[in-house]
Amino acid sequence: MRKLTNLLLALIGIAYPFLVYFGMETVPPPLFALALAAVWLLRAPFLWREPGGRWMLGVALGYCALLAASGESALLRWYPTLISLFLLLTFGLSLVCGPPIVERMARLREPELPPEAIPYTRKVTWVWVGFFVFNAAVSAALTLWAPLAWWTLYNGLLVYFIMGPLFVGEWLLRQRLRKRCA
Repeated sequence: MRKLTNLLLALIGIAYPFLVYFGMETVPPPLFALALAAVWLLRAPFLWREPGGRWMLGVALGYCALLAASGESALLRWYPTLISLFLLLTFGLSLVCGPPIVERMARLREPELPPEAIPYTRKVTWVWVGFFVFNAAVSAALTLWAPLAWWTLYNGLLVYFIMGPLFVGEWLLRQRLRKRCA
C-alpha cells in the first residue's frame, strides 16, 4: 500500500501543473483542494513515521484547507513553490540539526556508511538546498508574473530537466568516488 500511495502522490505531483492548466477554468479550487488533501491523507500513516513527515503533512493539509476555504484559483499555482520551500527547510535544517538528509537516505541502503562518505553526503545536501532555493524562486516568480502556460511549462517539465542531471551527475560522481576508495 505504501508503494502505491507514494506512486500516486508522485504522479499527482508530476501531473499537478497540467491539471491546473487544463482544469483551472472548469474545476473549482475547493474540488482541487479536496482531491489533493485525499492523496495526502492516504499517505499520512507513512509520513507520520518519517523525519519531517508530520510537518510536511501539516503544511500540505493547511494549504488544502486554505485553498478550499478561499476558493481562489490563483492559490493553485503556489503549490510547487510551497513544496520547494518545505523541502528547502527540511534539507537546510538537517544541515544544522544533522544528520543531513542525504546521509539519512544513504544509511537506509548502507547502515554502516564509511566515515569518509559523511562529508560527501553533507555536500550533496548543500547542492539540493541550492536547487530548492532556485526552484522556489523561479516557481514563485512564474506564479507572480508569468502567464499560466509558462508556469506549467516550468513546473510540469523544465524542472525535471534540471533535476535529472542533478540525480544522474551525483550518481556518476558517487560511483567514481567509490571506485577510488575501493
